[in-house]
Amino acid sequence: MTVRNMNFVFFFPDEMRAESLGCYGHPAVKTPNLDRLAEEGVRFDQCHVQNPVCSPSRCSLMTGLYPHSSGHRTLWHLLRPHEPSLFRYLKEQGYRIKWFGKNHLYNDEYLQEILGDEAYLTAEDKRKSFQGDLAVRNPYDPEDPRYYSFLLETDSNQPQGRTETELHIEKAIRFLNSDEAKEQPFIVFLPTLMPHAPYVVPEPYYSMYDPNQLPPLRPEGLPGKPSYHALIRSYRRLDQIKDDTLKKIQAVYLGMISHVDAVFGDLMKAIADNGLDDSTTVIVSSDHGDYAGDYGLVEKWPNGMEDCLTRVPLIIRSPGCKSGHVVREQVELFDVMPTVLELAGTQAAHDHFARSLVPQLAGEAGDPQRAVFAEGGYNKREPHCFEGDPVRDAWFANNPASYYWPKARQQQEHPDSVCRTTMMRTRQYKLIRRTDDVNELYDLEQDPLELHNVYDHPEYSEIRREMERRMLEWYLETSDVVPRNSDPGMFLTKSTD
Repeated sequence: MTVRNMNFVFFFPDEMRAESLGCYGHPAVKTPNLDRLAEEGVRFDQCHVQNPVCSPSRCSLMTGLYPHSSGHRTLWHLLRPHEPSLFRYLKEQGYRIKWFGKNHLYNDEYLQEILGDEAYLTAEDKRKSFQGDLAVRNPYDPEDPRYYSFLLETDSNQPQGRTETELHIEKAIRFLNSDEAKEQPFIVFLPTLMPHAPYVVPEPYYSMYDPNQLPPLRPEGLPGKPSYHALIRSYRRLDQIKDDTLKKIQAVYLGMISHVDAVFGDLMKAIADNGLDDSTTVIVSSDHGDYAGDYGLVEKWPNGMEDCLTRVPLIIRSPGCKSGHVVREQVELFDVMPTVLELAGTQAAHDHFARSLVPQLAGEAGDPQRAVFAEGGYNKREPHCFEGDPVRDAWFANNPASYYWPKARQQQEHPDSVCRTTMMRTRQYKLIRRTDDVNELYDLEQDPLELHNVYDHPEYSEIRREMERRMLEWYLETSDVVPRNSDPGMFLTKSTD
């Protein structure tokens, strides 16, 4: 399926979970442009991320390595120049890389290598990359239990402005309309923020969905859940909310996704208007999902392994692909790396664990026996990993007005609630092992919403043991990678000349 000088457009809205898109079966949300892409391309029904936080998820995406293979498990530890990455490979192949959105992937030196002078942003541009021009406010008093819910409103006393997603898409469209886009093969990378919390979006999207007309949220306060469930609700005071705020959060979250879909439609129109359909692969996915009110929770958690966090959309439309094909079998987000390299006519020069999805783009099924894995959390011996460091994270760790202040306090005061965690998911079962908290096992055929933890149920003991054996085997097989280039002999020889 290789096309000479294939272009790539990566659209990666942050925290967009698969189940909240129309083409993935949501009964109410309106996502016509993403649904159309799925009809024209290939939709992967069960794509799971390798970490439920954006930075480590992106590091795995770009390298094909699991977080434990290279220590990328935190927000603060980005790819460094000694590490391989997809964009470096493509840049070496002559690709022009255009980046519109936040970083959370490369450290400063590596980003400069990839983007050159375009790696540098003014302070105002950095601010807009997270906030856009949208004027928002927290409508709740600090003593109101809804204050830390992330549910905001647009500020009617100021010009409404535009979201960061709109601004980044506009920049991408200007590039696609330019002569620069015709000079060499390109990558347009759009790691936009929305529908990431806080939950707010301009009208008509803010009020697009009636909370009472949506499917019920996954219930809160379930037995057999890890400690962070109750602690998040307590630290954020969500357990004190008496009204339908959590249902409203879900409705606004869906409105944010519909807004994302609308501006994505503008991007697709620009691709078509410039005659790029036959030479451009479009990939839509996300770093991870969002609770959005489910289980009585908001945002995400570094060792949360529920499907609403790990299952993301993956839709790929590539010239010559089998339109409308759906891959039901499980894949992992980092499979994008070897897939893109193969479509570009090259391959990685380092060992990795990802699999190319090019056969599936041509209409083949996936591997029904494949298990997918995700990792997260930190050891107590790793204080540099936890969010809430009073120096590094002073902007929210020492600021009770910040929406992230409760999160910082919880991680610092209850480190067990964010302990090291590994998830393994087959098509039927999900195993979650933790070092210092509750272990979980779910029968996904009987319990797709993960409501009933059967880890300690005797009738599942054999299944649990087999999954734990397989998880240990996976760790043995993926514990490291050996460089492909060899070093010279063990001893230097001294010239006798």
